[in-house]
Amino acid sequence: MLPDFRLETYFSRWEFNAKYNICASDVETIPVQQLLEDASKEDRCLWEELRLAYTETYGSPVLRQAIADTYDCMDSSDIIAFTGAEEGIFAAMHTLLSADDHVIVLTPNYQSAETIPASICEVTGIALDPENNWELDIDLVQHAIRPNTKLISFNFPHNPTGKVLAKHKLGELIEIARKHGIYIFSDEVYRLLERDESIRLPQVADIYERALSLNVMSKAYGLPGLRIGWVACKDHDVLDAMERTKHYLSICNSGPSEVLSIIALHSQEKILRRNRKLVADNLGHLNAFFDNYPALFDWTPPDGGCIGYPRYRGEEGVEQFCKSLVQKSGVLLLPASVYRSALTETPKDHFRIGYGRANMVEGLNVMRDHIDQYCITGKG
Repeated sequence: MLPDFRLETYFSRWEFNAKYNICASDVETIPVQQLLEDASKEDRCLWEELRLAYTETYGSPVLRQAIADTYDCMDSSDIIAFTGAEEGIFAAMHTLLSADDHVIVLTPNYQSAETIPASICEVTGIALDPENNWELDIDLVQHAIRPNTKLISFNFPHNPTGKVLAKHKLGELIEIARKHGIYIFSDEVYRLLERDESIRLPQVADIYERALSLNVMSKAYGLPGLRIGWVACKDHDVLDAMERTKHYLSICNSGPSEVLSIIALHSQEKILRRNRKLVADNLGHLNAFFDNYPALFDWTPPDGGCIGYPRYRGEEGVEQFCKSLVQKSGVLLLPASVYRSALTETPKDHFRIGYGRANMVEGLNVMRDHIDQYCITGKG
């Protein structure tokens, strides 16, 4: 049985009740009308003539081609679309794994990356190093491999830290996996939001024959309401098995969501340019905010994505800080307890903050007032 999904449970209590959600993991979204204004004549026709029927389980051919075009070495037959990224994670793990297998995952993590495989087989956690800017020790991965290791799963840019793995380390991970015939599941949902394009990692399915690359319309594209995600993989036997798993889940995606995703993917440069500017501007405000409280927070700007994981140094502790902040001032952060792992020790004094939403600065101002009024440790 799967355990309580702590992050989603926490969000179900506060996400739509807090006035300022400044831990969101997506970029500010746009109205449907604004998206349609950027549609080509052909794509607009797809929208206006859409019939509200069932769609293909794999995803429409036009959608799959639009997704494939975002890769270097994929075509539409290498893509399967899902109702959000979460369904893709679930389908991949239940397709690849059996009770006799072993999986390696990184911690801290988005909980389902750990708990879904752990509900099937043995899992080993490898902790990113919080004292060394969340670096990954490749030797720990190498030493964790067993004869029955089936899968290595990771996520870069990383949730919740925003860490981007160095390219040479990604190459080492792939070589380890290739040597042992291990699959790689690469969660790439925050890709395209790197602070410096030169550190952007390749999509692993483009460069490794046994890789599954996960992505979604929710994060970099800022369109979470579409609920469209996908997995890219050159192994068509795996894709076919994932389709059969999907028969027990959503069966197929929403037709309107697929068409709107096609329009967004065909307009991606404009969407990404806007979203990157918002994230960069917000990160500047966030850096200035943390600079004002050196005794209260440890903060290093993330490499990518639109979330970070600073340390809270206040005497009352991060759990009480986050609880007081949302209850008294209506500002929502995610405390470290949401990211605890059953596999490794994880820091107990951090929290997730997001900087992709348009009202982040307003939320920071309220957070500043709260700190000055309530926190035991103030400005340094």
